[in-house]
Amino acid sequence: MSEHLKTWLRDPGPGRACTIIAEVAQAHDGSLGLAHSYIDAAAEAGADAVKFQTHIAEAESTPSEPWRTRFSPQDETRFGYWKRMEFTAEQWHGLKRHADDAGLMFLSSPFSLEAVDLLKSVGVAGWKIASGEITNSPMLEAMAETRQPVLLSTGMSPYAEIDATVELIRRHGAPLAIFQCTTQYPSPPDSIGLNVLAAFRERYKTAVGLSDHSGTIFPSIAAATLGVDVIEVHITMSREMFGPDVPASVTSAEMKELVRGVRFVEQMQAAPVDKSIVADAIAPLREIFLKSVVARDDLAAGTVLERHHLTTKKPGTGIPASAFEDVIGRTLARDIVRDVPLLDDDLKA
Repeated sequence: MSEHLKTWLRDPGPGRACTIIAEVAQAHDGSLGLAHSYIDAAAEAGADAVKFQTHIAEAESTPSEPWRTRFSPQDETRFGYWKRMEFTAEQWHGLKRHADDAGLMFLSSPFSLEAVDLLKSVGVAGWKIASGEITNSPMLEAMAETRQPVLLSTGMSPYAEIDATVELIRRHGAPLAIFQCTTQYPSPPDSIGLNVLAAFRERYKTAVGLSDHSGTIFPSIAAATLGVDVIEVHITMSREMFGPDVPASVTSAEMKELVRGVRFVEQMQAAPVDKSIVADAIAPLREIFLKSVVARDDLAAGTVLERHHLTTKKPGTGIPASAFEDVIGRTLARDIVRDVPLLDDDLKA
């Protein structure tokens, strides 16, 4: 799986299917069983990869870390929350094996050098760098020197910081995808920044991705129409689940619809339509839906056709309605019956 992602990121562009990542983050709320359930949900939805976050409280935080949102009645501190989110090395290996068995690429964002080392031993398809870690040079170096694919979120950074991080990663020759990401939970429509995708592609000449926090499927499908290379969306089992990311997540059922929508867009883009040609499959429908010129009443041979003699009705098997004016003033070559489409042979030359 890792080699697949590496090869894909070295050659992004039209014709390649977008990689869709189901981001579990902390949706498991420290439950190993629920974490495994999310792997099954991501696979059932049709995602390509499942992503977690690897937190080691002692290595990344301090008891004085403030809450982004005070959501947890059972954790006195943010540090305590991170502690509760930890899994053992053996448990991480089990999650990785489950993802492999489910046919998913396994990803997890590290938040410390210790987490990088842990994930090296577990094995990841690539490195997803969270927006808040984009200036963490020691950790960036540790990941980039593996030369595995790097997926870089940019939600809190101006171009100067992104430029520096891209340069660091490229010094090591690691394949790179840069994500437009809005650090608002949930993100309103006017903050999504789809325009940034093209700007990133032009500026960095690399694969681009959208890490969406809108809590809807709409930005991802819109990004697919723009040819985005990677999409990452938070997943939750339902909107009644506990946790700070639920409002910015899509449900597992919505994730399935998101995947279906993205693949539908890709099929559309792979099949351009030439409107100058009527496809053979459409020809029978034209006879059903288009109209022909018909007589309002039975008419005898020799009648000079006037406007009041004629109208247009389905099916489109006779002289087309578009030729209505051309028929007026012509003489009937034989008797005709009302509502039967006129043919060229019904008219004198």
